[in-house]
Amino acid sequence: MGSVVQCIMEESSRIWKLRDLRTDGWPLTHSPMTPVLMSLSYLFMVKIWGPKLMESRKPFQLRGVLIIYNAFQIVFNGWMFWESNRVTWFNGYSIICQPVDYSLNEDALRIIFIGYCLYISKLIDFLDTLFFILRKKDNQITFLHVFHHSFTPLSVWLCFRFIAGGQSCFFLTCNTLVHVVMYFYYMMAAMGPRFQKYLWWKKYLTVFQMVQFVLVGFHSIQLLFIDCDYPKAYSWGTAIQAVMYFFLFKNYHTGAYSKRPTEISGSSRIIVKKHL
Repeated sequence: MGSVVQCIMEESSRIWKLRDLRTDGWPLTHSPMTPVLMSLSYLFMVKIWGPKLMESRKPFQLRGVLIIYNAFQIVFNGWMFWESNRVTWFNGYSIICQPVDYSLNEDALRIIFIGYCLYISKLIDFLDTLFFILRKKDNQITFLHVFHHSFTPLSVWLCFRFIAGGQSCFFLTCNTLVHVVMYFYYMMAAMGPRFQKYLWWKKYLTVFQMVQFVLVGFHSIQLLFIDCDYPKAYSWGTAIQAVMYFFLFKNYHTGAYSKRPTEISGSSRIIVKKHL
């Protein structure tokens, strides 16, 4: 047993030496235990602290807070989307093979800063669930929601610490664009009933998220068949993660929007009957 532990420690040490030294010293990124502990704290909030806090309380009315929060997320993700495009797609980025630039030139360092901002944004996203808890919107705290929020910080941390730039910028631009659209929807929803008629496209938002995973998955898989100075292990990891999320979101979409008309009308009759 001792030899196994020693081998694991030696392998971990060897992998850690491969990290991008330019990312040393950034707050909340020194060790993988930081995102792990943050995610565990998040799970504690969702499963224990939150329900206990709200057990005997009425839902909080947070309309103003939600509008400001979602507006911030739109601006923050929009800025990351624009900046990442400015130093990649608008600057000779290759969609087929883009190695990581480990130099100290301005664009390479800019990507590191944007990658760090993306990592921090995944920690800020924990507030999505906190607001659900405070408003007692327990139906919105699905397995998909909790799993996605708790797993993503670690995967983004890995990209930031080891492959800040290169092929991973494709995910960065796709993900920030999706979040701009997503938080725009949430902001409109928070504005009250008079805006409900403009939210007919909710189910298409989930489709948009699924398209993101398809694109990211294919973008990663292609590196398994061509020569490119980019770690294939990360290509595998990104592809597997994209497939996993695609099916999780597809299952959610099917469950939420694919009810038969008879089931919907039957549910409506039950609701009407309850109010008579």
